[in-house]
Amino acid sequence: MSHLDELVDTLLWEGHQLYPYTPNATKNATPTPFGIVYPAAYADGSPHRFARLKLQCIATGTDDFSATVHFLESGQARRIDVVPGDDVAFAFGAVQGRVAMGVEDFSGLLRVTVGVTNTTAVGEDLSRTEALGFSLLSTHVVARCAPGGRFFSPIAPPEDAATAVMTCANVNTYPVLASPGDDAVLGAAIILPDHPQIAPESRGSLFDSTEIEEALLLHVLALSDGERDELAAADPAVRTMIERAVSATPADIIALHGRVTVTDPAPAPPPEADAEIRGEQTIEVDGRSFRRGAHVRLRPTRSQPPRNAQDHLLEGRSATIERIYVDYEDGVHLCVTVDDDPGQDLMRDIGRYVYFKPDEVEGIAT
Repeated sequence: MSHLDELVDTLLWEGHQLYPYTPNATKNATPTPFGIVYPAAYADGSPHRFARLKLQCIATGTDDFSATVHFLESGQARRIDVVPGDDVAFAFGAVQGRVAMGVEDFSGLLRVTVGVTNTTAVGEDLSRTEALGFSLLSTHVVARCAPGGRFFSPIAPPEDAATAVMTCANVNTYPVLASPGDDAVLGAAIILPDHPQIAPESRGSLFDSTEIEEALLLHVLALSDGERDELAAADPAVRTMIERAVSATPADIIALHGRVTVTDPAPAPPPEADAEIRGEQTIEVDGRSFRRGAHVRLRPTRSQPPRNAQDHLLEGRSATIERIYVDYEDGVHLCVTVDDDPGQDLMRDIGRYVYFKPDEVEGIAT
């Protein structure tokens, strides 16, 4: 299994069942999977539900593309392969849908589009739990190009492709580069960085891997005999996972406890250096000046795709710039506290800031 296949398989099953993995656990009786493509009759009831998924990305160097759509249906892993020009109808169990793929010219580059639509006909009065039975769960898309071609990063494109990437309208998916040669893009159900990787120490998916794997593995080993008996009759994916976890040796668990990479020590700071890293006092970015202590208006929704899934909650709020940091790639980070937060002084005292890029804020006249 390739690195990308292993990554997709791990993401596909994320959230399928949660610890303690027993069917009668409340959080498993009302599951919360990622990447849901609902039937239209249910999705229409809220702007936060989707009956479709659309992935768009920019490529160059070839016109030979393909894509695979992965999702779960009734606890079964499903996949559909398409190439440009395809518009494929599918049916698995109670779920029906379509997958289409197209490629179009964009000023010398190519824009690749993969669309997934749930066409299952259902009534309009379904509960969420009922709707999940007619949905594509944990939907992930992998777009590939032939040797010689490459995709541009959907989240950090080079300057010569930035305009084209900004035209991409992704719906219900978060695309990132997913292969060393940039010949694959993964449309993930959660926000990831480019080139995501699975830690080499991992012993395999636990379906709840947003938790710390070491702690979760110890939790599995602590299941009672009654819980293990209940899981013996659980769905095959859960049963296989439990058997793999129970077989972990002490050395396997110790290996999960963390990894330190030893490098040459950094040079000692000069004696007069401030013990606290305070960053820049002022900085200019794209003709705009920022200084510590200035007030800004937070506009995180300007960033597409969003850099942080929760930043939209702060849209329009006033904030104070507490620190200005420049990273090793010369990226500027504004560290702020929110002005109407009752705990602003506390956050300032303990150095717990919210981080935004300069293009996610606007100045406030003083």
